[in-house]
Amino acid sequence: METVSFIQFSRRLADRGVTLRRDRLETLQVNVGKRCNQTCSHCHVNAGPGRTEEMDLETVDHVLDFLADSAATTLDITGGAPELNPHFRYLVEEAGKLGRHVIVRCNLTVLHEPGQAYLPGFYRQNRVEVVASLPCYEAENVDRQRGEGVFEKSIAALKLLNEQGYGSDPDLPLTLVYNPVGTGLPGPQGPLEADYRRELGEAHGIVFTRLYVLANMPIARFAEFLAREGETDAYMCRLAEAFNPDTLDAVMCRSLASVDWQGYLYDCDFNQMLRMRIGGGRGLHIKDATDADLVDRRIQVMDHCYGCTAGAGSSCGGALTP
Repeated sequence: METVSFIQFSRRLADRGVTLRRDRLETLQVNVGKRCNQTCSHCHVNAGPGRTEEMDLETVDHVLDFLADSAATTLDITGGAPELNPHFRYLVEEAGKLGRHVIVRCNLTVLHEPGQAYLPGFYRQNRVEVVASLPCYEAENVDRQRGEGVFEKSIAALKLLNEQGYGSDPDLPLTLVYNPVGTGLPGPQGPLEADYRRELGEAHGIVFTRLYVLANMPIARFAEFLAREGETDAYMCRLAEAFNPDTLDAVMCRSLASVDWQGYLYDCDFNQMLRMRIGGGRGLHIKDATDADLVDRRIQVMDHCYGCTAGAGSSCGGALTP
């Protein structure tokens, strides 16, 4: 018996007469490498300590050149642990000189790595927005997904950021990121944020600005986990059954472009991990691109796009609908 789980995402859009196209570019998201000090079970990047891919200085300069000529107002830096790239500080500082708002996707424990003690003060000095992964306010769940001892280190890192004013100073936003432990879909963002504030505040004295709720994407390491557990079909069915057409106007691929460590462009970070380059074939490289190459271009979709359009929606900016 056919269920909605077997309706391709592209067909779902076609049935509704919808073609997803890119709008004005607002955010350039740059993956500066896959090296990470953690190996998380849900990671769609397959990042870890053994990965060697990292953006070189020439490509970093291409990114900065593009930004200088672009209407994009935000540079969103991710990885891996982006702080482990040797050109990380240079990229942050130069983007700031261009007047761009800088976001860093931080796993928190990297603050405890050798040579990284400077980070909290560096973030504050450069007015970086820190978006920090913390998939639960309970130690057992965090350690099960991200590794033994990660929760304790994450709490210590959050306290270091709080000491710098993060989470209390409106100019120093600290965003926490929740994603489910296991194969469930995330619940409503608002009530979960209230739970985080209560639990982290009472138990640890932690303050933060907001919570983003993300669904686990059926890509790379999480896809392998689903396959091992025999849960792939069930999870895709769960995503498809929760499809919400109201999310389509707000999906991040309309206003965000993603850059891989080699400099190639994608509609989003998830397409990047599936090697779905903008322009197809050899792809469009950041050194050759302009805003005009991206605006009004048709967005490439596959079934993983259900992950962004299920329920209240899910993106690098959290839920898409109330």
